[in-house]
Amino acid sequence: MSSPFFAYLARLRYIERWGLKRNAMRENVMEHSFEVAAIAHTLASIRNQVFGGQVNADQIAVAALFHDASEVFTGDLPSPVKYHSPAIRDAYKAIEAQAQIDLLSMLPAALQPTYRPLLLDTAMSADQHELIKAADTIAACLKCRSELLAGNNEFKVAAEDIENRLQALKSPEVDYFMREFAPAFELTLDEICISKPGQTGS
Repeated sequence: MSSPFFAYLARLRYIERWGLKRNAMRENVMEHSFEVAAIAHTLASIRNQVFGGQVNADQIAVAALFHDASEVFTGDLPSPVKYHSPAIRDAYKAIEAQAQIDLLSMLPAALQPTYRPLLLDTAMSADQHELIKAADTIAACLKCRSELLAGNNEFKVAAEDIENRLQALKSPEVDYFMREFAPAFELTLDEICISKPGQTGS
């Protein structure tokens, strides 16, 4: 029998994020995973090229692509539910860990060593965890801002919470990204087309 691994991953497009909230623009886990991977790669590159780091940006980007893969089994549990109580939080983490193991087990044995550090949180390096989490938070921040720009106040409290979480990271890479790239998300398409690098943050 063939492996169902990628057949499951293909269904990430059917899992919508931000459940329980009214969304002006719907977002699925597959779309989110691409955005987080792109941002994580950029954060890693910023660390290397601007702040003298030595992380593997390509490896971090690939790991970020799979960071929510287990949600094909668990779904995307809304944060207010996930963190409603310590008991629910701990139970969900256990379910998530088992889902990662189950997903890895679907791969042929020869490929499992390659995918283990991409699928299992416990097999990731500290740098991977840090930068992927930061990228995930940035993506959430940008989503909240876009919803607010669309006049959807459903995301007002979430936006404030996530902005605070970004500041609490005290990450020079995050600060650099938010300064250089985030302002352009508030532009219209016409404004993006006529803007020049370095002008959006002024």
